[in-house]
Amino acid sequence: MKKLVALALCVTMAFSLSACGGSSASDNAASTATAGSEAGETASAAADSEAASDMKVAMITDYGDITDQSFNQTTYEECKAWTEANDVEFTYYKPEGDSTADREAMIDKAYADGYNVFVLPGYAFAEAITNSADMYPDAMYVALDVSQADLDSASGEDGYTRDNVYCAVYQEEISGYMAGVAAVKMGYKKLGFLGGMAVPAVMRFGYGFVQGADAAAAELGLSDVEVNYAYGNQFSGDADITAAMDTWYQGGTEVVFACGGGIWTSAAEAAAKVDGKVIGVDVDQKATIDGKYGDGITITSAMKGLKATVDTLLDAIKAGEWDQYKGQIQNLGLVSGDDVEANYVELPLESTVWNDTFTVDDYKELVKNLFDGTVTVSSDVSAEEPTASTAKVNFQGNIK
Repeated sequence: MKKLVALALCVTMAFSLSACGGSSASDNAASTATAGSEAGETASAAADSEAASDMKVAMITDYGDITDQSFNQTTYEECKAWTEANDVEFTYYKPEGDSTADREAMIDKAYADGYNVFVLPGYAFAEAITNSADMYPDAMYVALDVSQADLDSASGEDGYTRDNVYCAVYQEEISGYMAGVAAVKMGYKKLGFLGGMAVPAVMRFGYGFVQGADAAAAELGLSDVEVNYAYGNQFSGDADITAAMDTWYQGGTEVVFACGGGIWTSAAEAAAKVDGKVIGVDVDQKATIDGKYGDGITITSAMKGLKATVDTLLDAIKAGEWDQYKGQIQNLGLVSGDDVEANYVELPLESTVWNDTFTVDDYKELVKNLFDGTVTVSSDVSAEEPTASTAKVNFQGNIK
């Protein structure tokens, strides 16, 4: 609930958005006011019930599917949980292929099937949104990780916006930075970043990770911190990518931040062979990764608030409060320097492997410093590769 309130109050927008009387008359007035209030509450509840009965939520997958144990799966599971709890009809659609036409076809089908709330995870939906939003003005689009730049590029408009479209983007560079600091302060010096594809959200995670590792190396006076950095050029693991990760781990890499759909499987498979470690992404992946590859493999996860975003927007639609969000692109990040779990970018308190050199208190101090601006992280990913001043970055481009 903290995050629901925090979202409305604290995120950065991408653009502009009784005294009792003693007489019988007073008693009658109070009675009338109470009756009116009760009637108003009843009407409000009825309106909410009607709004909920009119909602039909469809989630459409992007590159991945609902078993990717990452972005798509988390979005699907949260939509499913929310709709079940609120007695709202729900389904999901998986495009036949990886193209805008395939994604548009699923939006068309969802609308034809009577669904009027579309939850769309991933920047790849930008063109499908701009091609279809005007066709379905009575549908509400909730897009995750779709930026203003994505929409402008897809539409050919400068500052594209529609009243039936809401987008959330996240400050991934901050949680990436947290993970980089954590890894080095936990004692790891040979790091790796394995991204899915070189798209802005993945790059922000990676560039933030390098900045965090670099800052921690400088703070600790370490001159031997290295980061292997590569993209798989796809959002799934396979034998070729696993082989590359084998080379990293066997060459001394101790922990890899695996970022991008199901590509983590290649990092985790390679790590398990040599007692290596991994860092999860988007959600707390410890149970998933450790459950498949062995306890203790995952040291932390660089998270963003998918669950809170989905809950907030579906709550708003149910309550008839879409006007508070329509036409907006919200850039979600830190909303509290004191309550670390209120933020939209974070490390998991319960599953991070804290130690004597990086404690929960150390993490909370880092969050406070990030929130108040004592520590800053650049979100600029315009350079082809990340750079560092103290740590060494071994940029390897695309594996495939």
